[in-house]
Order: sequence, then structure tokens, then C-alpha cells
Amino acid sequence: MPEIISYQPKYAEDFKNLNIAWLEKYFVVEPYDLEVLSFPEKYILEKGGNIYFAVENGKAIGTFALMYNEYGELEFTKMAVDETVQGKGFGNLLMQHCINEAKKMGGEELILYSNTSLKPAINLYEKFGFIEIPVGNSEYARCNIKMKKQLI
Repeated sequence: MPEIISYQPKYAEDFKNLNIAWLEKYFVVEPYDLEVLSFPEKYILEKGGNIYFAVENGKAIGTFALMYNEYGELEFTKMAVDETVQGKGFGNLLMQHCINEAKKMGGEELILYSNTSLKPAINLYEKFGFIEIPVGNSEYARCNIKMKKQLI
């Protein structure tokens, strides 16, 4: 079972590469994606968020971030699992860690943006108690669903 660790600079390229691989498979890498993935310290860490990695045998096999977006919401974002290890429950492991960490950060609710074509992801979010809410504002062209989970 992989260990989940907080951000370390040596895994910054893995954060970018895991997410770009996922985006290129299902959608397209949007300019905002590239900006956040290239400068995670500026967009995520310096704004009070964090990045986490599932590490197995010294290799980052999965990642996600918790960040405060421009609307002041605590957002679950940039989750990706290496294609070679998908289907082994690592998404569940990352999601549970995400919820635990969001609670430690004092968040009252956690939001995420996604796309309804990603059935396994939507099922995962629903399994962990996320419900659909109106999308409103989003930085992503691919976003057609917004979900939230009450943490308290």
C-alpha cells in the first residue's frame, strides 16, 4: 500500500506529469492547468493549500491538491493516478486522505469541478458524499459539474 505524503519539491514534476497525462487522455491541457501545474507553489501552497502524493517504492503513483480557489472555496483538485496502477483502490485512498486533510484545515465544505463523462470519478465522489450543485464560475472549459461535500 502506498504512503501518502505532503508536498516535497522533488515530486513537483510528478505532480505536473501525472496530471498532464490524465488531461491529455480525456480532455486537453488548458492554459490555466499548465500555469497551476508548472507553478504549484505559487497557486496552491502559497495560498494555504497543499499537494499530496501516494508514493510507492519511492515513486509518486498518485496525487491531488487542496487549494483555495479565487472564490474563497476549499477545492479538491488535480487528482491523478498513474495509469499503470489504476483500479487498485488508490483513488479511494487519496479521496479519504483528502477529506481528512480538508477537515484538519478547518474547511466547512469541500468543492470540486469535474465532467460528467468521467463516470468512475463521479461515482467515487458520490461514494464519499459529494452532491451536485450549480456550476456557477469555473476556470475550466471542460467543467460541466460542480460537487460539494459538507465537512462539519
